[in-house]
Amino acid sequence: MINKAILIGNLGAAPEIRHTQAGDPVATFSLATTEVWRKPDGNKHEQTEWHRIVAFKRMAEVCGELLEKGTRVYIEGRIQTRKWQDQDGEDHWATEIVVRDMKKLTPKNADRAVPPSMDSNVPLPEPPVGDDVPF
Repeated sequence: MINKAILIGNLGAAPEIRHTQAGDPVATFSLATTEVWRKPDGNKHEQTEWHRIVAFKRMAEVCGELLEKGTRVYIEGRIQTRKWQDQDGEDHWATEIVVRDMKKLTPKNADRAVPPSMDSNVPLPEPPVGDDVPF
């Protein structure tokens, strides 16, 4: 079985770092991916999807150190859905991507005041390819 998600997008906010009861760090952040296309009438249309991202242990520390709002990032991980009950007994679900690999795509010397635009005409960098590609 394969459960793999690959995303390239921009952070909506800096990662939030918390710790488990055992003291292990956990980073959570939102990632926006935007698809842009032209409709038959020639008008540009875009749709942004927001993804909840979670990283554990050393990966959480790295995300906390390297990533900030607006950073463009490559995320590879697995899709996980969690269910819990609130104090009133109501069920809630959250679907998130658990990070296995992360690559920061925004250069270190990029202007931090203006994050890269997801709808720019600049092509995205190719995701890393290695010997572990499953096909």
